[in-house]
Amino acid sequence: MITVKLNQPGFEYDIHSLVKSFYPTEDVSVTAEEKTFEEPVLVHMDVCSTEDKIKADFCHAKGEQPYLGKEVSISGCDRKEIKNRLKRMLYEMLSEDTKKELPWGTLTGIRPTKIPMQFLEEGKSDEEIRAYMEKTYYCSDAKIDLSIEIAKRELSLLHQLDYENGYSLYIGIPFCPSTCLYCSFTSYPLSMWKSRVDDYLDALEKEIDFTAVKFKDKKLNSIYIGGGTPTTLTAEQLDRLIRKLKCSFDFSNLLEFTVEAGRPDSITKEKLMVLKQHDVSRISINPQTMKQKTLDILGRHHTVEQIEETFYLAREIGFDNINMDLIMGLPEETIEDVKATFERLKVLNPDNITVHSLALKRAARLNMFKEDYKDLKMVNTQEHLDVAQKAAEEMGLTPYYLYRQKNMAGNFENVGYAKPGKAGVYNVLIMEEKQTIMALGAGATTKFVFENGHRMERVENVKDITNYLTRVDEMIVRKIKKMEEISWH
Repeated sequence: MITVKLNQPGFEYDIHSLVKSFYPTEDVSVTAEEKTFEEPVLVHMDVCSTEDKIKADFCHAKGEQPYLGKEVSISGCDRKEIKNRLKRMLYEMLSEDTKKELPWGTLTGIRPTKIPMQFLEEGKSDEEIRAYMEKTYYCSDAKIDLSIEIAKRELSLLHQLDYENGYSLYIGIPFCPSTCLYCSFTSYPLSMWKSRVDDYLDALEKEIDFTAVKFKDKKLNSIYIGGGTPTTLTAEQLDRLIRKLKCSFDFSNLLEFTVEAGRPDSITKEKLMVLKQHDVSRISINPQTMKQKTLDILGRHHTVEQIEETFYLAREIGFDNINMDLIMGLPEETIEDVKATFERLKVLNPDNITVHSLALKRAARLNMFKEDYKDLKMVNTQEHLDVAQKAAEEMGLTPYYLYRQKNMAGNFENVGYAKPGKAGVYNVLIMEEKQTIMALGAGATTKFVFENGHRMERVENVKDITNYLTRVDEMIVRKIKKMEEISWH
């Protein structure tokens, strides 16, 4: 247990994320309230703020003599600078205490490429960006270089879009064949909801009708059908959904139409034919690993051979932009397992690969029932990511988008690699928040982006399917109220 006691509220989230990065296996409490804990305390910190300085002390239990202490001046600083100085001070102390350095330094946000992208748009040089990220956030040279490289590619891609008059569409299908051990997304086993899928599509169509009317004068640039696993729908249900989209929206400005096919145990030839007939331009077939034992541990009820067979079937039908997701740091996976996975992927030769570092969110079974899985070994290192990067390069793939998550194994990142001309437009948009994304379905979050990307307002749909079915009209009203509130037109 790691406890942090503040003398006044402020920056709890940032402190928690930073401390958790150094002590990933420990529970962390950051609060200005008086609390007691039954678990033994490994490290306790007192953080005391005044108008002109912040002081921190480390000890092994509350009330004990501090073994580390530091203070920093904040006189005349705005809130952003106060936060950065506080995080740098804590980083130095945490690094000294653990003898570790973090590849992304004090950066705890999920979109590190936003920093170099903003500076590139302002005309700053690579050297100026490097100096700022190193001094302000203690980022490593390798991660700074990676973020600049990707920011440049993202800008090139985003220049194709009309931020002001364009928008994108996300359709959430919250059903899965089964729930993976690491998953925390809004998803429900199809077996429990099979009889209600058409009711779900009825509700979706209400949101589609509303969006089509409200955005009739805007240009639709990308569509992403995600989940869950969209291919849990039958071929007929997929056909129904996409026909509805094509009847409701003008596709003449569409740059990309993605369907996250996902699990091979949910994909059939008939479903792939439906997607191809409706001009879906990009699909995902996501193995996560090509090691059968790991797939079994995760609760993915398919074989490695099914992954390969499904991939070849999609190629045979004519899909020329196929993404495959992989996860580094999965239970019981060694570096040799990762190398073996990439050797099999090289034979398949996908157009995109997204390399994720395992992030155990609170709602994941692997986290909720950690005692049941405490003997599972999970390791993610820079060597894992280097293997992925080298393999991607050998396949002719270059990095084009990057994001991070809380509680990510090794404090690393997720990187999308793509062949020339195959980068995922929607993936960049969801990360860089340059364009409005209308999100429909249970658990979907709409992002209204305006003022040239400098302001964003969110509207969330309820996650529970039954609530969504009975309250879909309310979800539409939520969007209407937000649009009125921000004078959206």
